[in-house]
Order: sequence, then C-alpha cells, then structure tokens
Amino acid sequence: MSHPWQHAAQKAAEIWRRAHMAIAMTGAGISVPSGIPDFRSPGGLWTKYDPNDVATFGALRTRPKRVWEFLLAADKLMGTAKANPGHKALARIEQAGLLTAVLTQNIDGLHQAGGSQRVVEFHGSARRFYCMSCKLDHDPEAIASLTQDDIPWTCECGGVIRPDFVFFGEHIPAAALSESLDLAARADVAVVVGTSGTVAPFNTLPHRVKANGGSVIEVNLHASEYGSLADVVVQGPAEDILPYVADLLEA
Repeated sequence: MSHPWQHAAQKAAEIWRRAHMAIAMTGAGISVPSGIPDFRSPGGLWTKYDPNDVATFGALRTRPKRVWEFLLAADKLMGTAKANPGHKALARIEQAGLLTAVLTQNIDGLHQAGGSQRVVEFHGSARRFYCMSCKLDHDPEAIASLTQDDIPWTCECGGVIRPDFVFFGEHIPAAALSESLDLAARADVAVVVGTSGTVAPFNTLPHRVKANGGSVIEVNLHASEYGSLADVVVQGPAEDILPYVADLLEA
C-alpha cells in the first residue's frame, strides 16, 4: 500500500544516507502513539492542571503536595507506555551506524527502552528521583506504590523528593546543553521528529545544523515552525515513516 508521504520519505532517506553525521531531535509527538498524549494537546495534562501551579520550581518548593498530585497523574500516563515502532526505528538506524545520537525533549525514557544507546535528555528524565535536601537518589520504582496519603514523597532526611527533569523556571542541565550544542555543531543532518519547534532553546538546534551547511529533515504529523527550514518535510505518523526510512537505509 502506498502512502502520500512515501515520496518525501524516499527523498529524506537519500539525504540521510549521504550524511557524515546525523542526529535526531525528538519531541512529544514521537511518544503519542505509545499512549502519552502531548501535555499541550486536547486531553493533555495542561487541560487538567495549570503548569504555573504544578510545574514550576517555585511550586515544587512551596506547594509540594499539589505538585506531587500532578506527578502521580503524569506517572500514570507514562508508567505503562512502551516504545513504539518510531523509537525502535531510530535505534535500528543507530545500530546501522547512520545515527550518532538522539536529542530529546521527552522525559519518558522510551528511546532507551526502544534500544537507542546515545540519548541526550535535554529536559531531564522522569525515571530518576533525588532528594532536594540531601541529594540522595531514590528508587524510581517506588513511585508506583505511592498514594495520595503518601505525598509529597519525602526522604529519610525530611526533604522532598523530586524527579530529575526540568521544571519551568529551571535551567537546562549543563551537561545535556553542552553535549547537544557540540553535536549540533558537528552534524550535517538533523532529523526533527514530533516537535513543533516552539520550545527554546531546543528549537535553536536544527538552525545551528543548517547554519553550518547541513540539512534538516522534518517528520511531523502537523505543520511546525521548522517547515521553512527543512530541506524535506515528511508529513505523517512517525511510527510509520521512521520504520519505512529505516528499511530504505538498511537496503
């Protein structure tokens, strides 16, 4: 069966095959087929929670119980999610030596679950937890047994435990930012998947690749801010397009 995106996908594969160093830059759209709705989309968590109320560093310090109500809801969404064919296709391409790294805005850990080895978690991870006071790491599996009576989750020292991802108002982790900038400076192909291009500073990375003479491939279900930047836009579901491109690259 042919698809309307096949011709563009074939052009994307041709560009990708010629790359000396390709990187993928992913956002929420690649994880939607895994059952994790984009927080900003209808039915997403931002329709149920005000991010200013539950997703800022200030809220974490002053309203930890309210923040943890949101964190339990987010964990319920992400806890049962599995890597989908889009995640697995990127891992296949990496294993074939045609993808250097995945840079992701996502905090769900699904790229690693799908087999990717080099993943830069630009906004941190919901799979790691530590105490805000003593910095001790805590077992992420423990969150599954938490109830409303157990929150906020606290450490033996009395400090509030938090996830190791970026809340609004916090800086991007220095190591992730440095690695991302280095990769973008050296890459000659950036493959943008499932991201609208509205969140800074992540949205500047494809522009860096392009400014250095590289090419940008966009795989998105809907139009994005990258449309005028991309050398080829493959509009459709990433969970179908990426395996198709992986097959072409491995042929």
